[in-house]
Amino acid sequence: MPGCGRDPGWYGRRSLQLWGDGVNVLVTGGAGFIGSHLVDRLLADGHAVRVLDDLSTGRRENVADDAVLSVASVEDAGAVAALVDDVEVVFHLAALGAVPRSVADPLSTDRVNTHGTLTVLTAARDAGTRRVVFASSSSVYGGATVIPTPETVPTRPRSPYGVSKLAGEWYCRVFAELFPVETVSLRFFNVFGPRQRPDSTYAAVIPLFASALLAGEQPMVFGDGLQSRDFTYVSDIVAANVAAASAPAEVSGEVFNVAPGTSHTLLDLLAALGRATGVDATPVFAEARAGDIHQSCADASKAMAALDWQPQVSFETGIERYIEWLRDGSG
Repeated sequence: MPGCGRDPGWYGRRSLQLWGDGVNVLVTGGAGFIGSHLVDRLLADGHAVRVLDDLSTGRRENVADDAVLSVASVEDAGAVAALVDDVEVVFHLAALGAVPRSVADPLSTDRVNTHGTLTVLTAARDAGTRRVVFASSSSVYGGATVIPTPETVPTRPRSPYGVSKLAGEWYCRVFAELFPVETVSLRFFNVFGPRQRPDSTYAAVIPLFASALLAGEQPMVFGDGLQSRDFTYVSDIVAANVAAASAPAEVSGEVFNVAPGTSHTLLDLLAALGRATGVDATPVFAEARAGDIHQSCADASKAMAALDWQPQVSFETGIERYIEWLRDGSG
């Protein structure tokens, strides 16, 4: 039903504006790991792609030549407004990631993730953008007691990062109810793949483990290694974003889990990396980190039904592809 303040005829008009060939799109965070893969896919699909990235964690070389890169912060309302003009869909991936970073610096996390999201939504509303696809996170659940976890489970984030992503989801829902802009929030679960670098300050677990093994070192496991994650290959995340852009207007304001729905412990991960590298994967154990959760596994049936999305890349295949990328010297 139309929300407070929305023209009652708006859904009917805008739902006829279909996602087609050659439309203008904006990818915030498009120089980053996930964002740059999305840019490549959108260009391949024939769209005109603009990228906003402050290059604090993204890399200029990740951005394809056919995309137009603007180096600015997602907090910069003027820069965002200029880029969102005449844009059909905004894919909002710009964020300060990593739970440990948010624990160390909650204010910066909030400014970029919460204020930045509100800046993007406001600019999209003012520009008449059809849809904003927001990159959220499984961290909004905290330590969910229902496994696999559906979107109906109460959210209880355990880190400032998780709080900031949940705030972004709520802003998306409210904007979809109050204003003529559609929103879709996608909860990513432990994304991995090429361009995910092991040398960043807050590198994710797969790059850290893989680079250690290839360097002849023992990976460090925080905790007992039995904590589990629903690892998702980056091309499946890209496909979910494209599906969210083209789904019917009825999905506006909704949130969707995006993951295979399979759980692997860190010890499972090490074993898979050992097989892919041919290296002994015996770890060194250290104390568990604040804000980490023990088990994470998605029920992604809602996305599969409403977005017509299916994961395509298995855990083992994704690991093999990532190791191949590292061995090519790209990492």
